[in-house]
Amino acid sequence: MFTELVPLSLTAELFPNGVFRYAVGGLLVGLGAVVIYMGTGISAGASTFLESTLSYVSDQSRFQQYRSSRDWRIVFTLGIILGAAVYAVIWQGGAWTTDVQPWRLLVGGIFVGIGTRIGKGCTSGHGVCGVGSASKTSIVGVMTFLAVAIVTAQLVQLMGVSP
Repeated sequence: MFTELVPLSLTAELFPNGVFRYAVGGLLVGLGAVVIYMGTGISAGASTFLESTLSYVSDQSRFQQYRSSRDWRIVFTLGIILGAAVYAVIWQGGAWTTDVQPWRLLVGGIFVGIGTRIGKGCTSGHGVCGVGSASKTSIVGVMTFLAVAIVTAQLVQLMGVSP
């Protein structure tokens, strides 16, 4: 069905390793979001889970709101990190590497953190759970994330910036 909608040559170009692993990954993300919601009544968003881990080291009130539910959230956060590590070892033959300079990763991380606070959530929370539940705020948020990402990528490419 997918190849009927998208020409096979474009499919091979966009997904050189095939679509199977992406489809399985998407199903697992969706299943994880459902399990977390059914078990806790909380939408699964990585930024909230990562923020809750700060309640272990910070006395700020905004982090303390997570104290009662932070233990399972730390398991979720560790699962994201360990899942990426296992994927890298099994399917990529070793640790993940990049040619991007460390300072650019740091600055990008800071921008993502700022955007997450301004947008009241991250792409996982808005994109997976918010859009899935037809939240107008999340749909607008995801459209904004995508538009900014596309424009930024095009500008960076036009400027000739490389890793």
